[in-house]
Amino acid sequence: MNSSSKYNDLEWAIGLHRCMLKIVGLWPQQSRDQYEKFFSKFRMLFNATAVVFILIIPALAQLINVWGDMIQIIDNLQITLPFLVTILKVFIMWYKKKDLLVLTNKIMKDWTRVKMDEERNVMVKKAKITRLILKVGIFVTALALLSKLSSEFFKEYIWRVNNLTNYERSLPLPTYYWYDVTSSPKYELTYLAQAIGLFTGGITYIAVDNFLGLLILHVCGQMENLHLRLLHFGKDPDFKAVLKYNVKDHIRLIRSVEIIDDSFNLLLLAMIGFFCILFSLFGFLALTSFNQDTQLSIAQMSWYFFAGGSLLMHTCLYCAVGEHLVNKCEEIHSATYECVWYTLEPKTTRNLAVIMVCTKKPLNITAGKIFPMTMSTFCSVSYVKHINYRIIFFILLIESC
Repeated sequence: MNSSSKYNDLEWAIGLHRCMLKIVGLWPQQSRDQYEKFFSKFRMLFNATAVVFILIIPALAQLINVWGDMIQIIDNLQITLPFLVTILKVFIMWYKKKDLLVLTNKIMKDWTRVKMDEERNVMVKKAKITRLILKVGIFVTALALLSKLSSEFFKEYIWRVNNLTNYERSLPLPTYYWYDVTSSPKYELTYLAQAIGLFTGGITYIAVDNFLGLLILHVCGQMENLHLRLLHFGKDPDFKAVLKYNVKDHIRLIRSVEIIDDSFNLLLLAMIGFFCILFSLFGFLALTSFNQDTQLSIAQMSWYFFAGGSLLMHTCLYCAVGEHLVNKCEEIHSATYECVWYTLEPKTTRNLAVIMVCTKKPLNITAGKIFPMTMSTFCSVSYVKHINYRIIFFILLIESC
């Protein structure tokens, strides 16, 4: 395989993720171009400023104003909480930029180094998964944001114009500003500012999540390649050199997982708590509307469906890739016993203990260094969510009686 083909594979594998993160200035890169560095920082600051000053601060001000009204508080929190998590993602990506740069450089090196076709096929398979997840995430999140923006747009510019009645102007998000937003052009400019903040925040939300998925699935692909090499390296005449290479490669992968866990464990802990709270809020609003015979609009139903689906998909992504990582680590542990070690000399066989010791402790990503991110964790969180729904349902049933 020539160098141009390797470069094309690299661009295909990480190009979409890099483009998404570059839009918001969060792609970890080391550039000597001062203008590129400046515009990267400018995009990051613009994104953070838009989310904080256009969305979060006005939303928190509105939360103070509606304090005491449970329905309006919950309606506000379902918007405020995701963007608080988004700012946390921006902070982590920027603060851990040097560590993440090491990981991206390793990915580029893995794609451009000489490798067998079997190893390339494994890497391509993992890259296809990450690209598919990112495309689905973009689609679902875009539908959720469009449903939120379109509801007020059609009310303002279609319903109001056709009916020629006095209609109080409202914005897509429950926010409070220190000026009159009902007069033109302040209303249109504020509406546009919220739309920009929503889309930059949405891009940040899904791009960081899928970047984490890219890092872990790439490590899983390298572990699968290591597993294939371990199954056959006992037949290699230059056993010591091959073993040395595999041990170094395994230690490199272990360090990569440690960097990922150190960089994102706080974010994963926040996401688990955020997932439980927000899904409970969605359930409370849905059950309340049915209990009070309130007819939800198509835009509101679309928002609950797509926003909840996007949240569920990304939380499942964390746990699924964590589970996949644990499985690949166990495969390497098993491969050291499945290779033809019994045909080797005793001194040579003892060298396999290095890999056995390294694989004895399973690799995983954690939420706040407290519990591992696996599918069992996801099922446990989902079970807590269902318990919350039952409690909410019985409270509403008692109130109706």
